[in-house]
Amino acid sequence: MGSIEQTAIGQPSGHPKGLFYLSFTEMWERFSFYGMSALLTLYMVKELLLPENAAQVIGLPALRNLFEFRGAMSDVAFSAIIYGWYAGLVYFTPIVGGWVADRILGAKRTVMLGVILMSAGHLAMSFYASFLFALLLLILGSGFLKGNISAQVGALYPPSDESMRSRGFTIFSTGICIGAASGPLVTGLVAAVYGWHAGFAVAAVLMLVALLAYILGQRHLPDDRPVARKREKSAPMTKAERKRLWVLLLVIALTIPAEIAYPMVWSIGILWVDQYVNLATSLGDVPSSWFASMDSIGAILAAPALVIFWAWQAKRGIEPSSVTKVGIGSTIIAVAALLFAYGNMGHSGPDSVDAGWAIAGWLIMGLAWMYYWPTTLAIVSRAAPAGMASILMGVAFLSPFIGHVLAGWIGSYFDQMHPSVFWAMDAAIALAGGILILLFRKRLQATLESDLAS
Repeated sequence: MGSIEQTAIGQPSGHPKGLFYLSFTEMWERFSFYGMSALLTLYMVKELLLPENAAQVIGLPALRNLFEFRGAMSDVAFSAIIYGWYAGLVYFTPIVGGWVADRILGAKRTVMLGVILMSAGHLAMSFYASFLFALLLLILGSGFLKGNISAQVGALYPPSDESMRSRGFTIFSTGICIGAASGPLVTGLVAAVYGWHAGFAVAAVLMLVALLAYILGQRHLPDDRPVARKREKSAPMTKAERKRLWVLLLVIALTIPAEIAYPMVWSIGILWVDQYVNLATSLGDVPSSWFASMDSIGAILAAPALVIFWAWQAKRGIEPSSVTKVGIGSTIIAVAALLFAYGNMGHSGPDSVDAGWAIAGWLIMGLAWMYYWPTTLAIVSRAAPAGMASILMGVAFLSPFIGHVLAGWIGSYFDQMHPSVFWAMDAAIALAGGILILLFRKRLQATLESDLAS
């Protein structure tokens, strides 16, 4: 504990130096993921799945046959499902990455391996034939990186300082949002000018920048020797720790509706903008892929206000509990999706929806994300039983794994529904999750706090 506290001494922000190195590293990983996400569905629908190109992709016919168990599907539906599984598995593999870090390599080496795999994956996206192999490399690389970075952030703070830890994760998530906002802008522009494959290659180069940043920050990060190397068995969990573990799993499960509704903007949302939203400006049409930056821009704008607002509330003893913040975030997602539904109401033609509705909805999605996801990570890092921090961070990412996969299947019905109906359904999913969390917030928070105090 002493080393953690010393790390923060002398920092003007009151936060450890390691936080900023970790934030910079994760910023470029998110640049990669969101830059890829902004292009992926459009790339598949507009180029990859054209017959002459799809014939070159190794393994694609077999994958399509597997997904068409319910019957033939459109290219839009097939693309939505591929995106859902890709994005979902990116959030599933942190469990593997957490186990590797905790038992074999340690978090530092595991993160470095993840960055290298992701760089290779982006390079492989430059060829039609290696498309599915590229997705596999990206999935594995992100899994080695994601949970371990988040666990290292949590290890920088003493367990007793929930408010500072929550604000630390908010700062960390701001770095994520900067990468998420810039990724689609840069890759979308490069893809528009030089082609899809050039857009993917940009992300590969910037993943190497992430590796350099992480190496430079090594001395400011907590020691992470894996348990297996010390040949020590973890102590059995106490009754209080087992109870806290079950509560953590329940909190994670209750975020699944938000993780279905929110990620819909990165796949179906981009297609919706491309088909229905008026993108004309005095300088020409804006690339639809740029909208993938809007929620991150909203989060960046919201972050400093929320840090100040929550600190102000904390001083007066009125700051909402962490669980309550998660419920608020899920409810805000519903509000944003309803803006999409309302904006498209009564419109069915191409370019018929005013861009203001899409922009407003995306920005509000960013606010919602800052409420629920960084707070969820803070809850897990604070309440995880000893020796399980990395693994439980991986488990936390099961929520977006399940959410993205389900979002892919739900999104496959997009071209069979009016967009207003589709977005209203998306809002209902998020609202149901928010209501459940808010109903049980006091009991969940009380259990977490009492067990930590015991």
